[in-house]
Amino acid sequence: MVRRIDVTGANGVRLAAWEFADPPKGPGEAVHAPASGVLLLHGLMGRASHWASTARWLAERHRAVALDQRGHGRSDKPAEGPFTREAYVSDAEAAIEQLSLAPVTLIGHSMGALTAWQLAAKRPDLVQALIICDMRASALGAASQREWDDWFRSWPVPFATLADVRKWFGEDDPWVERPNPSRGEFFAEVMAERADGWRPVFSRRQMLTSRATWVHDPHWEELAQVRCPALVVRGLDGELGRAEAQEMVRVLPRGEYAEVADAGHLVHYDQPEGWRTAIEPFLDGVLTP
Repeated sequence: MVRRIDVTGANGVRLAAWEFADPPKGPGEAVHAPASGVLLLHGLMGRASHWASTARWLAERHRAVALDQRGHGRSDKPAEGPFTREAYVSDAEAAIEQLSLAPVTLIGHSMGALTAWQLAAKRPDLVQALIICDMRASALGAASQREWDDWFRSWPVPFATLADVRKWFGEDDPWVERPNPSRGEFFAEVMAERADGWRPVFSRRQMLTSRATWVHDPHWEELAQVRCPALVVRGLDGELGRAEAQEMVRVLPRGEYAEVADAGHLVHYDQPEGWRTAIEPFLDGVLTP
């Protein structure tokens, strides 16, 4: 079961939150929300539905909510933003407070992980635990941003069919080293049919604007300010290298480390069972149903 709940974020931006619940086991049985809350934050270009498989097993024991962040999914995409780090963090803070999720466990992927640890540093009173999935703390630099700009321009939009979306992002995209069906499925999830074909539900210009607010700076200082238990997870073929991940664990006052084999950057999408195996023991240790 899933239901949509609208949240008011920073600057009055309307955000779509999606609460997953374990369905009643029999006729007339009520759904009782577990006491511990989990907020799932997707990465750049992602959406709440990317967390569906994770949220469903979490919902068996916890209150699981996934947020479409500003500019993404079914949330507002204000033409001029703002798409600052402060706005994203304030949005997540608002969702936690308005949905009464605190003390919350934050699970973030990529950009969502950065938002999660920045919020944990800003509002330790709201956050009881943190999972960081495949996000670097080091600055990526201007060259990285130019590469992304070129990559966005290379997309052959509009796509004629969803099959074309899956094939291009899973096989033909020059950024794909070897066929990756889960990557194709990931991007098919963020496409919508228009009059001329399938196009992303987000603005690529807004995605670059969002990304520009974090790629030029390191984020180690905020990482060191996270006081709650924190798990750093990387895919062995992802963007976060082992040395940097282990340094992040060292910097975190209560950091732990896990890795998922045969997974790239989209860890929870590439290997959902391996992802669950990596994070469930940590969650069992920090969450009380």
